[in-house]
Amino acid sequence: MKALILVGGFGTRLRPLTLSVPKPLVDFANKPMILHQIEALKAVGVSEVVLAINYQPEVMLNFLKDFEAKLDIKITCSQEAEPMGTAGPLALARDKLIDESGDPFFVLNSDVISEYPLKEMIKFHKAHGGEASIMVTKVDEPSKYGVVVMEDTTGQVEKFVEKPKLFVGNKINAGIYLLNPSVLNRIELRPTSIEKQVFPKIAEEKKLYAMVLPGFWMDIGMPKDYITGLRLYLDSLRKKTPSKLAAGPNIVGNVIVDETAKIGEGCLIGPDVAIGPGCIIESGVRLSNCTIMRGVRVRNHACISSSIIGWHCTIGQWARLENMTVLGEDVHVCDEIYTNGCLILPHKEIKSSLVTPEIVM
Repeated sequence: MKALILVGGFGTRLRPLTLSVPKPLVDFANKPMILHQIEALKAVGVSEVVLAINYQPEVMLNFLKDFEAKLDIKITCSQEAEPMGTAGPLALARDKLIDESGDPFFVLNSDVISEYPLKEMIKFHKAHGGEASIMVTKVDEPSKYGVVVMEDTTGQVEKFVEKPKLFVGNKINAGIYLLNPSVLNRIELRPTSIEKQVFPKIAEEKKLYAMVLPGFWMDIGMPKDYITGLRLYLDSLRKKTPSKLAAGPNIVGNVIVDETAKIGEGCLIGPDVAIGPGCIIESGVRLSNCTIMRGVRVRNHACISSSIIGWHCTIGQWARLENMTVLGEDVHVCDEIYTNGCLILPHKEIKSSLVTPEIVM
């Protein structure tokens, strides 16, 4: 089987992190976002993953070379000369996606995190015998999204309603598809939306089916949603593989800590924290609802909550970062500094407190 991951985009919503690496390589729960997907695809027998990309393909491929060998999976790029939407990239990668077996292929959006129930999806796809399967997830406020109206027992998709004013259902597209090769005949080689132009036609012919995604789902393309996604992901680990979570007197709730990280005495870590490789957390530090990426040093008695700390930053002693502060790579926050919801671009030194949310360029 093969799969295509829609990498596209410049990742502007996750700046300043995406000023250092393409969005799919931003760490999530201590490994690049895209690796969560590649590992899930490999687990269900996918032998080749095609990355549909229009931004920094060489950075992506060089980075993933190691994982190609480790996971024993082929990773190739299909480069767009111009943004091709969500369907155009499939037409562009047509030759890479079709093989002699005629197997269906997966298509995934790169910034979606979930439990990836791909095995169940293959079973569902074979059982309904249609042309395409999409994964849907239930949401509390469907009026913010495009809603998928479907038949409850079979999962056959009837129509799509964009941001409905009146309630028509609570299921939205989760950005994970399993498509027969024949779907490629419906797509022209030009910028096209698979959600707005391709799927509605397949639905009209009663050949599109939706499977309700079990477990959690989150689009982690924005800092607030990234932090929510981390909470959901760690909660899922607690249920499925609790051995991957850290434990100890200084740990509260769900926390993952890379084995190479060092944590000092008197810290309180958690809930919902990821601490990356090579991090040094000095004594008396308080961390909650945050990600601390590779090579960060957090000095004595600093407090970080609801924030993302990019690679190789230093946080001074008694500093306090909160309310969705995001630090780009190599930012140095001086002692006793307070930041409130600030986005700080890479390679900066913060010498005075930032009391109101702002972008530091």
